[in-house]
Amino acid sequence: MSDSDQREGSAATSRRKDARRNKETLLDAAAAVFVTSGVDAPVRDIAARAGVGTGTLYRHFPTRADLIIAVYRHQVDACAEAGPALLEEAPTPHAALRRWIDLFVDFLVTKHGLAAVLRSDQSGFTALHEYFLDRLVPVCADLLAAAVAAGEIRDDVQALTLLRGVGNLCIGAESDPDYDARRLAAVLVDGLRRTR
Repeated sequence: MSDSDQREGSAATSRRKDARRNKETLLDAAAAVFVTSGVDAPVRDIAARAGVGTGTLYRHFPTRADLIIAVYRHQVDACAEAGPALLEEAPTPHAALRRWIDLFVDFLVTKHGLAAVLRSDQSGFTALHEYFLDRLVPVCADLLAAAVAAGEIRDDVQALTLLRGVGNLCIGAESDPDYDARRLAAVLVDGLRRTR
């Protein structure tokens, strides 16, 4: 391979890394803007927060629906990836479960309007809901299993049941700024502890 071929290969790799970094930055910026301004926030606000031009945003996400779906998937992925890391870092499996449930609550509470927009496309919503379940239920199941194996919690709660319970506790946060979904979820998770 010649020096020019190597330089071209390095340049192409660098461009791909830049594109991936730009996309991640855009997704993080969009999520933050959606929390403060809703999913109808101007695209220029998202691009400005990401430090890129609107052309870069449209290159990655040609429509608002593309951006909303990508943000939703990005947030689901971040929540899923946090589970194993928390299990390694936390002092106990129950502590890891509690911290992960906090992240899950934050995801549910801060998606402001995402679900409403996504429901307008039933097939798209169904696919995203399945993605959500496929990514998050196994992570929650692993955290529960670790806490059960450590003798910290009871063994009769299924991951999907817990996620549904937490989801239902988060509903009140949509209409009441003083509603503390994290606190309610913590009470639920603490209620899983084994009675000695």
